[in-house]
Amino acid sequence: MRVPLSWLREYVDLPATETGRDVQAKLVGVGLEVETVEQLGADLKGPLVVGQVLTIEELEGFKKPIRFCTVDVGTANGTGEPQEIVCGARNFAVGDKVVVVLPGAELPGGFAIAARKTYGKTSHGMICSTDELGMGDDGTHGIIVLPPEHEAGTDAIELLELVDEVLDIAVTPDRGYCLSMRGIARETAIAYGLPLRDPALLDVPAPNAHGYPVKVADPIACDRFTARTVTGLHPEARSPIWLQRRLQKAGMRPISLAVDVTNYVMLELGQPLHAYDRSLVQGTIGVRRAEQGEKLTTLDGAKRTLDAEDLVIVDDRGPIGLAGVMGGANTEIGDPSDNAEGAGTTDVVIEAAHFDAITIARAARRHKLSSEAAKRFERGVDPQATSAAAQRVVDLLVLLAGGTAEEGVTEVIAPGAPRTLTIPADHPDKVAGVAYGRETVVRRLQQVGCDVYGQDELVVSVPSWRPDLTDPNDLAEEVIRLEGYENLPSTLPKPPAGRGLTERQRLHRRVGRALAGNGYVEALNYPFIGQAVLDQLGLAADDPRRTTVELVNPLSDEEPSLRTTLLPGLLGALRRNDGRGSHDLALFETGLVFRPTGDEHKAVRLPVDRRPTDAEVAELTSALPAQPRRVAVVLAGAREQAGWWGKGHPSTWADAVEAARVVAREANVELAVDQDQHEPWHPGRCAALYVIIDGVKTLAGHAGELHPRAVKALGLPARTSAMELDLDLLERASDGAVEAPRISTFPVATQDVALVVDKDVPAAAVEHYLRLGAGELLEGIRLFDVYENAEQLGEGKKSLAYALRFRAGDRTLTVEEASAARDAAVAQAAESAGAVLRGA
Repeated sequence: MRVPLSWLREYVDLPATETGRDVQAKLVGVGLEVETVEQLGADLKGPLVVGQVLTIEELEGFKKPIRFCTVDVGTANGTGEPQEIVCGARNFAVGDKVVVVLPGAELPGGFAIAARKTYGKTSHGMICSTDELGMGDDGTHGIIVLPPEHEAGTDAIELLELVDEVLDIAVTPDRGYCLSMRGIARETAIAYGLPLRDPALLDVPAPNAHGYPVKVADPIACDRFTARTVTGLHPEARSPIWLQRRLQKAGMRPISLAVDVTNYVMLELGQPLHAYDRSLVQGTIGVRRAEQGEKLTTLDGAKRTLDAEDLVIVDDRGPIGLAGVMGGANTEIGDPSDNAEGAGTTDVVIEAAHFDAITIARAARRHKLSSEAAKRFERGVDPQATSAAAQRVVDLLVLLAGGTAEEGVTEVIAPGAPRTLTIPADHPDKVAGVAYGRETVVRRLQQVGCDVYGQDELVVSVPSWRPDLTDPNDLAEEVIRLEGYENLPSTLPKPPAGRGLTERQRLHRRVGRALAGNGYVEALNYPFIGQAVLDQLGLAADDPRRTTVELVNPLSDEEPSLRTTLLPGLLGALRRNDGRGSHDLALFETGLVFRPTGDEHKAVRLPVDRRPTDAEVAELTSALPAQPRRVAVVLAGAREQAGWWGKGHPSTWADAVEAARVVAREANVELAVDQDQHEPWHPGRCAALYVIIDGVKTLAGHAGELHPRAVKALGLPARTSAMELDLDLLERASDGAVEAPRISTFPVATQDVALVVDKDVPAAAVEHYLRLGAGELLEGIRLFDVYENAEQLGEGKKSLAYALRFRAGDRTLTVEEASAARDAAVAQAAESAGAVLRGA
């Protein structure tokens, strides 16, 4: 909302010395966000005057039309002689009144004016346009042609109100009343402790049976509709300069008198209005829901197909406007300049109505039509301002266009009761932790327009222009903000002793640190996906990951669901970075995924006046889908760079599996690794990752190289690998916190074994069984050789050579002890994996 300071002073008697910066500080103090204070005309210097064009000589022989003019500027040039000016514009004629800047002046942007020779003539000044004076958009971008009543030589700086300050205020959705001069003036008056001249306090005639006929079929969506009629308007009447300038300073373009007046009153009172050409309205004006597929051409020239949820204004022919959003072209106010016969609108019907905020907001978004009216209706408009707004438009049209207000006044009002809230007088004190006292609470609530009754228990009648005040805490907030957020005491919270991070939180942090220490970079992604990326991953139609939670109001239509896997976001981040020149990538993310169970139901609303009970929290939790915490990594390019130190190492499926082991070690859990087939991984390079929970082998995730089809569909680098693991399952499988490593001073005993197994037996499985059989003396195990030779080992066999390190913490192991531990490990591998000691 752009607020000219000169306009604001009409409603609040601000001290003459107050600047825009001073007002900004006061409004910020009461909770408004004033983004900037624009200094209009700060670098403008005169003389800038009204001039009358006396003669025009067309200069020929140039690439563009050039005119040599003489202009009467009165005595502003010091001589009283006509001023000679060269001008290239053609939207003025002899006798027109224009704006002339004389030598010695300076226009916005530091443009100094001096006499200069151009096109064979000497130009003593310049005839100005709105752009050159920084006046904003007037729709013409040509020379300013003034009304004829202004005398030559008049100071144009004062006439055009070129020097002013404009406050640009970012209005939050709950403060819709501040999208008007009336609302901002109220906040300013409160901030300064000054009285407010409310522009809505007008004498309005009572409704009668002689007004224009109106029928409201949906009183819930339209609870108030006021109609007034003005006849005998002069078609050639134009908006006066003061009206045009206020619109321009507020960021709106002047169009025609009737339209400008409705826009002006909307800015003044916050009530959107619409003016219909009475000669084009056929029969009764009605308000109803649209029929599915109905057509309406709006004022912007777009032909729109209406939805059954749209609220429309109709006459006997059908829709003539999209209620609360934009009027229809078939009843548009006529402009004589657009009519060959010069006939414009002479009779108008004024509409001032109050519409349901949600209905208007959905219609505006449905038709992608965010009009000034829709912005106000969707934030909440004062329903009791309709009659005052209509009266204000009538008064201005009578004054400026010579019209006659008809006696008929139509008001359709749905029954409704005032909104009241009950609040303890000390409630704001408890919320803020400050002793305001009853008198302060009552005074502040009265300042925002509330009627307050009672002593210890206050009954508060909420003003009609504050639909956001629906809860006792809203009233407490009003008291606190007006008393000043800066006056709230700053106190450090006192956390109770004995509380800290949960084990789940500690695991989450350890995993992040461990992966970062292993060269992975954390990439945080939005938790939204679409079905398209699940198709690209190659998931089967019955894959549980395709069952998603749909968002009612998604940020993007392409990603309307909550993620069921971390991979889409991570792979998207990898693709973007690879496309920007970073080809060696290792990314990780930890976060929640959302898995519907089918038992979800509508969530309950928890109370805010007390702590929810365990049953209420449990009911709310039961309405949510399962939300397991996952960790995932993706890799592409080189895992180790090549250099003078030797050859590099490309990232492979093994690195993805190792990342899973790094995560598992942080939970003090040993992973069992088996070969698997699971989308989107390559069927021959996919590992299933298992943990033991209560003695049951449980699938916790997968790792490996992605399928080439998925890589191609997602535009990823070749041989991209990935891993995804369930952290909640790791926590359940963990037997406690990670133990610190023990350092022994006794020597290590190393034993090597080479085992022959079937080719389809994973090396990780053999390692797992060796660990299981070796017992507590085993300190480490490393696979150092894989050998395949059908002649020596047999068809379908391979040899796996492991180095086993044994050590005791309290003694030096004997050869017999180390050999016995090795033999036990080999026996376990033989029993569980069918391993045979090579050479045996």
